[in-house]
Amino acid sequence: MTAIAPHITAFFQQRLPIERRASSNTSDSYAYAFKLLLEYTSERLKVAPSQLDLEQIDAPLVVNFLGHLETARANGPSSRNVRLAAIPAFGRLPLDAINAMAVDSLKAKLRKAGTNYKTINNILGVLRNVLARAYEWELLPTPLKIRPLKNPGAQSEQDFLSFDEADKLVARAIEPWRAMMIVALNTGLRRGELRALQWNDVDLKTGRIVERRNVYRGHFGTPKGGRMREIPLNQSARITLQDHRHLRGPFVFCNEDGSYLKSDTCRKMLEAVLAKSGLTKRIGWHTLRHSFASHLVMRGVSLAVVQRLLGHSSITTTMRYSHLSPEISADAVKVLDTVTAHMRHKTGEENKAPAGSGA
Repeated sequence: MTAIAPHITAFFQQRLPIERRASSNTSDSYAYAFKLLLEYTSERLKVAPSQLDLEQIDAPLVVNFLGHLETARANGPSSRNVRLAAIPAFGRLPLDAINAMAVDSLKAKLRKAGTNYKTINNILGVLRNVLARAYEWELLPTPLKIRPLKNPGAQSEQDFLSFDEADKLVARAIEPWRAMMIVALNTGLRRGELRALQWNDVDLKTGRIVERRNVYRGHFGTPKGGRMREIPLNQSARITLQDHRHLRGPFVFCNEDGSYLKSDTCRKMLEAVLAKSGLTKRIGWHTLRHSFASHLVMRGVSLAVVQRLLGHSSITTTMRYSHLSPEISADAVKVLDTVTAHMRHKTGEENKAPAGSGA
């Protein structure tokens, strides 16, 4: 039997912070999930959590655990992490028995069960990472390519608010939500970053925000990606923050008693403002972040700059906005016109016959 405690310790001390460079928020989320799983397993098997063995946490137990989260704890599918849905399909299969046919069968079963495309691709993403790690550890002779499931009805463009839609939304908001929305639309801060933003992060004289923290499920930590970033304030955000300045406490956006805003409160208020605005789109706070990035690209800002402002660790993530700037490719190749013209001129000069040659 294999004791599970050393594996969990290595996961949180080595795998997450060092190999994956996960933020404290991500680590907290994983820790909470493990806590629930170990408590459930301990109660079910009548074994102390520290004495559990890896072999005791098998596929049927995990499936029952997911059902427990949904029933006893009233967690929805997203809360119980539906990515673990691959377990009942592959939990008892040897690694080398998971082939393309088995993956296609999983896709078909999930679609038949009514699972949406995003959830299916989340499941496939976890499975892809597991098999890639198995290949790195030489447990598999060859890597298995797992392609995401395409949604034929999905729009390829990233959802965002147009300039007019953003104005309509802000116009129907009251304070402090109006200020919070304006800052979100002009800085691209995530909801957790807005809720965790403190006045000592804001420099109104130089016009910048140093984004140092994020809040997730009541836990404060570093922003997503584990790195702080600096965001310049444009005139709209700067004036808004100046007018919004208060002395209720350290948090920029807060309750009347100075405490930080809860995530659910922010969601409900945005839904209320959306209903008043007359907009028919379904949006969340992250839509405001997408709108910030989309508006920048539409105004000609380079994707590299947008990547830095959003705090994306990879330019691949930022490339989702590239379709909003169709002139990028044309402008990129135009820079070669000067070089080509110079080359034509130089070639023409070299081909001229020397004066007096009689040619």
